[in-house]
Amino acid sequence: MPRWDTNLEKAFPDAAECLEKLSKRYKIGVIANQIIGTAERLEGYGLLKFIDVVVASAEEGVAKPDRRIFEIALERSRCSAENAVMIGDRMDNDIIPAHDIGMKTVLIKQGFAKTDESSYQISPDHIVNSLTKLTKIFLSQEE
Repeated sequence: MPRWDTNLEKAFPDAAECLEKLSKRYKIGVIANQIIGTAERLEGYGLLKFIDVVVASAEEGVAKPDRRIFEIALERSRCSAENAVMIGDRMDNDIIPAHDIGMKTVLIKQGFAKTDESSYQISPDHIVNSLTKLTKIFLSQEE
């Protein structure tokens, strides 16, 4: 299996703006199947300042879709599953396991995400095509 090339990573152009707005009202966490150094890479993109909890598979020894990685994130954020929302680009790794433990879910179809959610038994609570639309959903719920 080829090694993950972190040089190919880049943040979506609207990521900082989205996270900045959302972090003023919500606790933000990242659950990622990533190699060691996820927090440092987020810092390099200027995003870590908006994120409260980072849970990466290489550092935890457990990866999505295993429910334990979601439970670790919930425990560290001191948040119940019922009060948490998983935003992800994959049904199998993000939406289904989060739904199964009681989290609300948002499927984001931005970038490389080409998931066909209609082939699954469950549906995400929301589907968005951009971080801008995601931001609007969460900020409009508060107004």
